Amino acid sequence: MQPNKHLLVFLFVLLCGIATLSAQEDPITPLPIKAIKDTIFAPLLPPNILNDFVRVDSVTTDTVQKKQALLLDKIKYKAKDYVKLSQKDNKIYLYDEAEIYYQDTELKAGVIVMDYVKNEVYAGRMKDSLGNYSQLPFFKQGENEVRPDSIRFNFDTEKAVIWNSRTEQQAGLGQLGSDAMKVYAQKTKKENDSVYFMSEGKLTTSNDTVNPDYYIRIRKAKFVPKKKIIAGYSNMYIVDVPTPVALPFAYFPLTGGRAPGILFPTFGNDPRRGYFIQEGGYYLPISDYVDLSLTGDYYTNGSYGLRGRSTYTKRYKFKGNVNISYENLVTSQKGFDDYSRTSNYNIRISHSQDTKASPNSRFSASVNLGSSQYYTNSLNQVNRNNSQTNTFASSISYSKTFPAYPAVNTSLTVSHTQNSRTQVINMSLPTFQASMERIYPFVKRDAIKKGIFQNINFQYDVNAQNSITTDEENFFKSGMFDDAKVGARHRIPIATNFKLAKYLSVSLNGNYEDIWTLETIRRQYDAETEEVVTDTIAGFDRFNRYSLGTSIGTTMYGTWNFGEDKKIQALRHVMRPSISYGYTPSFEQFYESYTDEDGEEVEYTPYETSIYGRPSLNKGSSLSFSLQNSLEAKVRDKDSTATEPRKVKILSNLTFSASYNLEADSLRLSPISMSGATEIIKNVPINFAATFDPYAIDNNGRRINILNVNNGGGIARLTSARVNTSFSLNSEMFQKGGAKEKNDEEKQSNFSDNPFAIDDVRGDNSHFNKGSSDRNNRAQNEDRPIYNNKLPWDARFTYVATYNNSNRQGEITNHSLMFSGNIQLTPKWEVGFNSGYDIKDKGFADTRFAFKRDLGSFRLSFDWTPFGRYERWYFFIGIKSSILSDIKWENRSQR
Repeated sequence: MQPNKHLLVFLFVLLCGIATLSAQEDPITPLPIKAIKDTIFAPLLPPNILNDFVRVDSVTTDTVQKKQALLLDKIKYKAKDYVKLSQKDNKIYLYDEAEIYYQDTELKAGVIVMDYVKNEVYAGRMKDSLGNYSQLPFFKQGENEVRPDSIRFNFDTEKAVIWNSRTEQQAGLGQLGSDAMKVYAQKTKKENDSVYFMSEGKLTTSNDTVNPDYYIRIRKAKFVPKKKIIAGYSNMYIVDVPTPVALPFAYFPLTGGRAPGILFPTFGNDPRRGYFIQEGGYYLPISDYVDLSLTGDYYTNGSYGLRGRSTYTKRYKFKGNVNISYENLVTSQKGFDDYSRTSNYNIRISHSQDTKASPNSRFSASVNLGSSQYYTNSLNQVNRNNSQTNTFASSISYSKTFPAYPAVNTSLTVSHTQNSRTQVINMSLPTFQASMERIYPFVKRDAIKKGIFQNINFQYDVNAQNSITTDEENFFKSGMFDDAKVGARHRIPIATNFKLAKYLSVSLNGNYEDIWTLETIRRQYDAETEEVVTDTIAGFDRFNRYSLGTSIGTTMYGTWNFGEDKKIQALRHVMRPSISYGYTPSFEQFYESYTDEDGEEVEYTPYETSIYGRPSLNKGSSLSFSLQNSLEAKVRDKDSTATEPRKVKILSNLTFSASYNLEADSLRLSPISMSGATEIIKNVPINFAATFDPYAIDNNGRRINILNVNNGGGIARLTSARVNTSFSLNSEMFQKGGAKEKNDEEKQSNFSDNPFAIDDVRGDNSHFNKGSSDRNNRAQNEDRPIYNNKLPWDARFTYVATYNNSNRQGEITNHSLMFSGNIQLTPKWEVGFNSGYDIKDKGFADTRFAFKRDLGSFRLSFDWTPFGRYERWYFFIGIKSSILSDIKWENRSQR
């Protein structure tokens, strides 16, 4: 039977119509678009994309083989509300807390639609009846994370189109948080794992990425995660207000470790030296263990400064740093009367070794040497805090222990001290020391020692050094070695102790020393020149000396109980009297003589230049007396909840000491020394000391062999006295319950110990960056209480007074009060001060004020010295994060 042609045409038209209608009503099939290179596009979801109704297609199954689904057997997916698989559409619909996991890719969102034939996925937000969005997509591939509003991703090509993406990139050595770069873009195209193209982006370190207090707007950029962002025209916005801070193109490094780069300088003007740039240079990470930064300053009048800093570290081995600075200082201009040119330098080295690296040997170094006026005349504001430094000190040492019995400790040390006022430099190049542990010859090593013989012990130690005294003019020149002294001292102390009559402690001791020297002198009178001539004789020589001593002492206790119902419940007095005797013979054999111009014999020792002292010509025999006291009280605590009384140290280590010279013809009794301390005022320790002379003085102020009491005075004359105290106060002490111990986080919330440190202002060690990044979150900052009736504060006081009356002058030589403190006006406003007042001379010491303000992503500080030699001010505002720390503004006084 032949088919009807009209019927075939009708069926063909009907099928085409049904197919066309089906294509038009398919909710996920996109309309035809113009072909472009990028095959990824972002379809808009129709309102009925999640409709549960699925229409059954009456079209017969297509015999053409379709593309095989690649994901269904490998992908994991789930959702809270429902998961719907459409065989017709080749799609999976996930709604509410939807999640997809595939290889290293993780996707979470409110709504996810996945085409398992095309291997594409679309994720978006959920919108409630009030129009609020929730469950924003979270996309993670490898270590890269993105938080967009919506995303379309192809699993085959791994390309994606992302709308309103937000990501956080670690930079430098910091952790993700307040020191990370937040990247936002309206539209982002992902080409592969390492390249993204962004349009209308924002870069910021602010914790609030929705409404940041500042950001850098970029129109177009190439983004390589954890490496860099290369942008076109970019400018800064502060609170959505554009600023003139702009660049035609920009490069933002996002490396996870150290990377070489330029250190951006500070600009300014100095009336004496002209316009300047400071701290500009280059940073170079040499290796994983060592880095180097080279910076410099330049002034238009010719002044300049060069600095090199290197930091090195190796875990469980050692760490340290090296800082070398040189400054060429030019004042005024050539041709003017006040023109001058000087140079300064400073070398600082610090090295420490981990104790676990080598238990029996250790190398350490702490070096600070340079020009005496380096800190006071320095060009750089960073050195302002060390302008009061009067002494430079250095020490480089290597020590080694030989643990086998008897153990021996050895060390080799190079030391240096330099007085910036007198410019006198003392050096030891080097000092060698060795000491052997104490040996008990009459008892086994670990046995209990009893009695006079079993307690006999001796040691041995040696000290050898090359001592140099010079000045700054001859430093590092051959002339510094002209007066070098070389010598060694060997010493063997012997001692024992035992109990006498049960309560008396007796000790016997002796000390033998052998002194070596490589230089002696010979002195004689020259009749022709009529003067004494001293010749220096090079060569090895030696002398010895020894001494003997004994002491006896005891401890006595006295306690008075007044009852638990009394305010003062008990008193306890402890006394420790002791008497000691020392004997030193005369070493006349080490003395020579010459005849002076009057024909009299003058004795001298050839060992006068010994660095370990000279042998004694006079025999020494003296008795020493000492009485140590301590007085404590048990006082009922004011806190009614306290279960134990409070202990108060009324007197602590109140000590009286004197000596009596048995060999002297007159003035045998030495001045009486007194020292002690008290804490009768809670948390305010007071130290005091005084000397009393039992002898009178003549009209010339010299001591005479007449007791002061026999000369119409008291038992003893007060010749000198000193009192000093140093204590701290804070607002918590005056709150109910008194001060409490702070935890580590609370301690970091106050000013640093030195609120004037420039490093706190500029660097990553700022007070506002301390602690974990969580404490810097804006949400937590908003939870900080607004101060109403309390202002947290702390203050430190040091009081010193000295009195001199050795010649009846009755003079107060020093009377001063030093004080410093901090006050927190608001949770983000802090003020610090540091000053002092000379009560004797009626004048203020170096006075400084420091103001700090936490501005969210920025920090602001103002350092002000209102008067004095260092009168000046310094203002700084800059971004906290080290990533953009070069975005700053500094200004200072024109002095």
